[in-house]
Amino acid sequence: MTGTADVGVEKDSDESSAAVPAEPPGGPQSPSEEEPAAPVPPQVSLVKTKRDRAAKVPAPDHDPLDDAPPLDVDEPLLAARAHRPSDLIRFLAGVLGIVAVFVLAGIATSTTSGIEQDIATNAPHFSAVLSTITGLLSSVAVLAVPLSFAVERLIKRDGLRVADGVLASVLAYGVSLGIDWWVAEGASDHIRDALTRLATNSNGTLTDPVHGYLAPVIAYMTAVGMSSRPRWRVALWAVVLFSGITELLGGYTTPLSLMLTVLIGWSVAYGTLYAIGSPNIRPTGQHLMIGLRKVGFTPDSALRAPDAPGGTRRYHVTQQDGPPLDVHIIDREQQASGFFYRAWRRLRLRSVAVRRSPQSLRQALEQEALIAYAAAASGARAPQLVATSELGPDAAILVYEYVEGRTLDELADEDVTDRMMASLWQSVAALHERRIAHRRLTGESLLVVDEETGCLVNLSGGDIAATDLTLRIDVAQLLTTFALRIGPERAVSVANAVLGADRVAQALPLLQPVGMSRSTRVDLAKLTKERKTVARARALEQVASGERTQQQAEEDIAVAGEDLLSRLRGQILQIAPEAPMAPAKLERLKPKTLIMVIALTFAAYLALTTINPAQLKLSQMNWAWAAAALLAAAFSYVAAAMSLTGFVPEKLPFRRTVAAQIAGSFVKLVAPAAIGGMALNTRYLQKAGIRSGQAVASVGASQLAGLAGHLLLLFAFGLITGSQTNGDLSASRAVIIGVLSAAVLALVVAAVAPMRRFVLGRLRSLFFGVVPRMLDLMQTPSKLITGFGGILLLTLSFTACLDFSVQAFGGNVSFSAVAVVFLTANAAGSAIPTPGGIGPVEVALIGALTVADVSPSVATPAVFLYRALTFWLPVVPGWIAYNVLQRKSAL
Repeated sequence: MTGTADVGVEKDSDESSAAVPAEPPGGPQSPSEEEPAAPVPPQVSLVKTKRDRAAKVPAPDHDPLDDAPPLDVDEPLLAARAHRPSDLIRFLAGVLGIVAVFVLAGIATSTTSGIEQDIATNAPHFSAVLSTITGLLSSVAVLAVPLSFAVERLIKRDGLRVADGVLASVLAYGVSLGIDWWVAEGASDHIRDALTRLATNSNGTLTDPVHGYLAPVIAYMTAVGMSSRPRWRVALWAVVLFSGITELLGGYTTPLSLMLTVLIGWSVAYGTLYAIGSPNIRPTGQHLMIGLRKVGFTPDSALRAPDAPGGTRRYHVTQQDGPPLDVHIIDREQQASGFFYRAWRRLRLRSVAVRRSPQSLRQALEQEALIAYAAAASGARAPQLVATSELGPDAAILVYEYVEGRTLDELADEDVTDRMMASLWQSVAALHERRIAHRRLTGESLLVVDEETGCLVNLSGGDIAATDLTLRIDVAQLLTTFALRIGPERAVSVANAVLGADRVAQALPLLQPVGMSRSTRVDLAKLTKERKTVARARALEQVASGERTQQQAEEDIAVAGEDLLSRLRGQILQIAPEAPMAPAKLERLKPKTLIMVIALTFAAYLALTTINPAQLKLSQMNWAWAAAALLAAAFSYVAAAMSLTGFVPEKLPFRRTVAAQIAGSFVKLVAPAAIGGMALNTRYLQKAGIRSGQAVASVGASQLAGLAGHLLLLFAFGLITGSQTNGDLSASRAVIIGVLSAAVLALVVAAVAPMRRFVLGRLRSLFFGVVPRMLDLMQTPSKLITGFGGILLLTLSFTACLDFSVQAFGGNVSFSAVAVVFLTANAAGSAIPTPGGIGPVEVALIGALTVADVSPSVATPAVFLYRALTFWLPVVPGWIAYNVLQRKSAL
């Protein structure tokens, strides 16, 4: 599209997006020395489309575009609105402030009441006439200020901002009414006393907890954007302060009520702005052209280029008299993008492994200019920075010489030559000699000029006076970038030829995904997945045709599943066998540590909210039966270890395997039991030296045998229960329900195409991995006896625990009936994927016991005792086992 949109520009406002006068490259000029703008050839025309007119932004009385002929700009229209992370952060801060006010009102009753008494004591000294006058003036001012501001905005044709403010004020009024109702009807007496008081000259009427008119005014004035309008901002807060003091002295409010009112207005305003987006104030290509003319260039046309990393906009500009330019625009919107990702990386990684984030637009401009000039002085091949300038109050431009070429990402694999890679390595070496780190050595930052020459671009995120670790991260990143395209062998060979074996070897400890850029981590995961998929498909064909044995196919899949970084390490060790192998410590907070803290917090919350001591009826419990239930629950971990080791042909340390099953009790807190247990057992087998494919197959074989054993035991105990009750099927209705549910589920899977394809795909991998694993186990009968014996003992242990729990509260039901209850209800409850089956399992067990003629007064405490022994009590031992196994590198 060629053309531009009419953009309103107001001096000293945050809507301003026009270029302002800037210093030319040679230094500041006086108005008399300033050269006039270069004329534009008459053949350059401005084309406006319907889309341009539809996206027109309200303009003020004077538009700087009227001062010069239009210039040719080819770019897509910018989004009309932008969702700023800063608005979300302010909203969250306001919500936390509101929560803090309620907490303060609930616990600091003496302090709040004391402040109110002091105000009430000194209020009579304030003249009644003066109080009336100030109250009238504040009421008028609090309405006049926003009304005047609205008129001023409408005159400047900024009605969109006014509409945002009106929406925020309406929402703030609604929130105020809701909080007023809650405080009056549902809040505690402490909160009500802190936020309200008896109104002056009233018959027992309480004041409002939130000012119904002040909160909307604050929301309105905040949403319309006064952060860059000092006069209006001072006027607003002066009016708010004046009105608040008047209300306090008049006895119509409390200090906490005023704080709550301000926070509600502020929070609702920023929440509204983030939800609907703020008007986009980013400068357009036309404003860029005007800014270039003001720093001495003669732009003719501009073409929007792909964005640089971090969202920096780029334009290729041709001049009437001069070489082409590559212009970068940095603005506040671009700086705000990716805020939460950067915050997480800064929290997770050590500071040396994270790029610096400028705190202001001026700092970003100075940092990029400094890196560019330092890179040029080092002798590295990089575009020359020729000028910088501010482009309005919210943007700045950096003008580089234009270098023709294609990025590495745009090249075909066969076009990536060793000479070109060597040229890029030489530039990196030149930067590192001056202690300059690039930090973004990905494919989009490597510009290929020709077959023998490369150029480094996108240096804005680099570091000056970089540490050794930072420079080594650069080497590791560039090695990985090249290896993704041409393989680890050539990548290491070229780097070794330029840098030498010692410097390449120093990067080996940094070859870990956490130290790579986000795009590189995605490419690494994608490459590994593609290699494994292709290898698995080829192995299936070769095994089916008899070309390879099952063992050979699994070895091929394991080799294909080796990640690229491991292969890179192997190549480096070939040229430098003495290279350090221990990974560098880049993380300060590991995700598993964060998950562990969240899990423990979640467990504590669930334990406090779901376990009611009154439901356990400890005074009525038979402690001998409870102790027997505890022993049965403890033995279940031995049975679980047997069921796993029995399906692994390799020898496993039994005590450590039992500890891994105990650790699974902790994992259940953050994942459904089946999923969490499978993941933990697979990880345990891999750490025990078993290949990934074989570990998955062993766990799958154990799960498949467990399912078969579950169904057989359900059928067997159902028959026993039916025979014991002389044809009375009340205790075995769950068997019928389970069979019918399985049939319905099978029909649904067969009827829905996506589900059918998913199941068939899983079954193919099952028969490829699990069935051959079972055939291997057939050659060792002792293993099969251990595995199936563990499955049987595991079910009997849980059944015994539930049976003993029922007996502990005086229940009397046959063991076979309890087995039927456990097998059906536990499976039905676990079908709902909640962590550990919390909720559904309890409901299903209580319901099934009730069907089996156990009174609810016995079934409820029995189920809670059973769950306490099998789920809640093992959490702390599981956490200890999890940490011990991790320290021993067994998990």
